[in-house]
Amino acid sequence: MTGDVLAGVAVILAVAFVFARLARRMRQPMVMGEIIAGVALGPSLLGLLPGDLVEALFPADARPVLQALSQLGLALFMFGIGYELDFTRLRGTGRRVTLVSLGSMTLPFALGAGLALLLFPWYDRSQLRTDGVLVPALFLGAAMSITAFPVLARIIAEGGMQRSRIGALALACAAAQDFLAWCVLAGIVVIATASGLWPLARMVLESGLFLVVLLYAVRPGLRWLLAPERRRPVGSSLIHTILVTGLLVSAWATNEIGLHAVFGAFAFGAAIPRGPIEAQAPQVVERIEQTSLFLLPVFFTVTGLSVNLGELGGHGVIMTVAVVLVACVGKFVGAAASARLSGASGAESMTLGVLLNARGLTELVILNVGLGLGMLDTRLFSAMVTMALVTTFMTGPLLQYLGFHEEAVEEVTEGALR
Repeated sequence: MTGDVLAGVAVILAVAFVFARLARRMRQPMVMGEIIAGVALGPSLLGLLPGDLVEALFPADARPVLQALSQLGLALFMFGIGYELDFTRLRGTGRRVTLVSLGSMTLPFALGAGLALLLFPWYDRSQLRTDGVLVPALFLGAAMSITAFPVLARIIAEGGMQRSRIGALALACAAAQDFLAWCVLAGIVVIATASGLWPLARMVLESGLFLVVLLYAVRPGLRWLLAPERRRPVGSSLIHTILVTGLLVSAWATNEIGLHAVFGAFAFGAAIPRGPIEAQAPQVVERIEQTSLFLLPVFFTVTGLSVNLGELGGHGVIMTVAVVLVACVGKFVGAAASARLSGASGAESMTLGVLLNARGLTELVILNVGLGLGMLDTRLFSAMVTMALVTTFMTGPLLQYLGFHEEAVEEVTEGALR
């Protein structure tokens, strides 16, 4: 089995590198090529070739190890997402940010939940954890409402828009949306996994206790430990060990509570004090993020093994088209209309709609949580993965169409699709 795992990882990294370079030539984020590579290594493309190449490259006994590696990379990645989530962007942002954030979340959520009600007769009920439509509807609404904050930050930075009013507004809205979306998703996971009133109450209490420990014990403890006035400053190697250990323990804790491990890693990243770390060892977080980028192609491939576009069938194609249309209309109209109502110009409103429509890798994380917990079936999972790729792929060309200079959207580098 060890040999199969090593060979599989080698193939994954090599194919991901080639696809990433091709994506860069097409002026798309390199990590989008890595995602497409993961899908291509699954049944959607590799499975169409003669012989059972998917099974030969990724045999059944090796997949649990690949799954474990993918979850490790995902935990490291979610730590980085939480760490980069700057809550100071939300201070004093005013009425427009609030209106645009809520508008670009509530409309996609409502449309996604409504779409789930329409598509529910086509769900494969044997793959769902619950018999009712409530949890699938809530999950699809939450998945539709997400915006990938890190990809947005990178696109705006690459385009030199970070100092503009529209760039700052888009970042503030995306930060608020990401925070709210993860809170909503956590609530849906609690509802989906708890069986009965007491298990539900227990999960809520344990989740609250976990957050209290992070905010009132871990955060102050790290602030004291990393204080610059200490006689013996903490070295970067110890900081590295503390952060990695903390994020893994937090991921384990939320997994034991009944939530997905990604919530713990994300919460730990958001809770730790950024100032002392940036002052003493800023390279530590960069190392953790680089490690996550190294392991993410394995996550993409594990995701791709669950995506089979060739087996969508007539209903699956309709699902895919409906999902893409609802996702784009919900985000664009929700953001643009809210911005217009708040006093933004027509051009600013359309730009906000385009920027906030990018889902990126964050969408894949949410979809994997939902698939693992039985909140959607594999056919809808494939349709949603396609939507994540389409909505992110179209962001650059649409910005060019709206009048931004070509250099503002080209060659978004690895890590941008997070």
